[in-house]
Amino acid sequence: MRKSKVSRATSSAAPSSPSSKVRSTQKAGRARTSTVRAAPKDPKRLAALQDDALLEIVQRQTFRYFWEGAHPVSGLAFDRRTSGTSADDAVEDPVTIGGSGFGVMTLIVGAERGWIERDAALERLGRMLDVLVSARRYHGAFPHFMNGRTGETIAFSPNDDAADLVETSLLMMGLLCAREYFNRDTREEAATRSKITMLWDEVEWSWFTQGRDVLYWHWSPAHGWAMDHAIRGWNECLITYVLAASSSRHSVGPAVYHRGFASGPGFRNGKSWYDIELPLGMAYGGPLFFAHYSFCGLDPRGLTDRYADYWEQNVRHVHINRAHCVANPKKFPGYGDSCWGLTASDDPAGYSAHAPDNDNGTISPTAALSSLPYDPAAVMTVLRHFLKRHGTRVWRDLGFVDAFCEAEDWCADTFLAIDQGPIVVMTENHRTGLLWNLFMAVPEVQAGLRRLGFVSPRLHAERT
Repeated sequence: MRKSKVSRATSSAAPSSPSSKVRSTQKAGRARTSTVRAAPKDPKRLAALQDDALLEIVQRQTFRYFWEGAHPVSGLAFDRRTSGTSADDAVEDPVTIGGSGFGVMTLIVGAERGWIERDAALERLGRMLDVLVSARRYHGAFPHFMNGRTGETIAFSPNDDAADLVETSLLMMGLLCAREYFNRDTREEAATRSKITMLWDEVEWSWFTQGRDVLYWHWSPAHGWAMDHAIRGWNECLITYVLAASSSRHSVGPAVYHRGFASGPGFRNGKSWYDIELPLGMAYGGPLFFAHYSFCGLDPRGLTDRYADYWEQNVRHVHINRAHCVANPKKFPGYGDSCWGLTASDDPAGYSAHAPDNDNGTISPTAALSSLPYDPAAVMTVLRHFLKRHGTRVWRDLGFVDAFCEAEDWCADTFLAIDQGPIVVMTENHRTGLLWNLFMAVPEVQAGLRRLGFVSPRLHAERT
């Protein structure tokens, strides 16, 4: 289970007073942020729209989390936002590295769809990069949380106060997509590509093996390898191994993937739930973000290796999650064919990685909506149901709230970057394949996938 998905509630630290230069940057950053047009307020009216028009509105509204709701100085993504609050109200909250990677991907979608100008997206990305380049890094890796003004590390927990390799991989996935997208022969776009390549090249992926055949999630100058979290077993970390194998300067060999990630408990499965056989993963597949995070960039269509067909893996995982909610063994109110989706999110008791074997009646909109490529008809049914039945309780200023639980008559008042981002990105992958096209075209990623033994129709013939 993902450590960053286990209670992300309120970690924050008060940053030092900004210098006059930072104040000036903050004022300029706010002035350059335009407003993305909000969706019509009547959810039932939205639910009656044709599929493409409805998806456009859901994407655009959710994109506002990363555009208007971002940190007012750096433009990096806050870990979470509360409905109805301004980003200016929370400048001391931590920004999230993985969530900012998703945020970069949403900037690309926003520019491509015309919600914002390409130059505005480039300017925002430039501000993000300015802070990322100057931020404290640890063997090239970023921490889980940072101060959005200064780039100083904010501890996630007492021993988790420095490098977070998985969060770093989610950021790099987004930045590499941006490097492909901003490909014009202009000074500004060339400078952006250069900064991204510098950050990418400086991540010392191989150092995070400790000389062993596995990657480790955390390292701290104060605590060393005290977290001792080897990244093994099927989860959201496939992207971490792919990028580690893709690095031009600090790559890992195939043995690290095969003996590390793919050898852990809970990697291979082969059992069936609700008459659906699951190739990889824990019982019932686990929370649905396993099928989303790595695959915001990695195109699972036709992606195979010795272990699985990753399209089939994700489709079956989604179908098991849905089948469980339809069967509804605990008889939670609201569950059914038009209301399903269990993943890590807020819930009435706090935060939990919801799944069929960890089900407390909480539905997380991101679970189904980010699964759109895997079962479009079923997901569109859920989307319309959310709007018609729950209306403005769940549909708000920054898209759908994080979760709701009819059994407790509870609805979140929060939005989380790591849940909003995949809604925008995976919807776009369903509609146009935009992020899949960009990420799978990255030359280093192509080389890394081949190095690990993956097969994909997206892989070009290796140059000799």
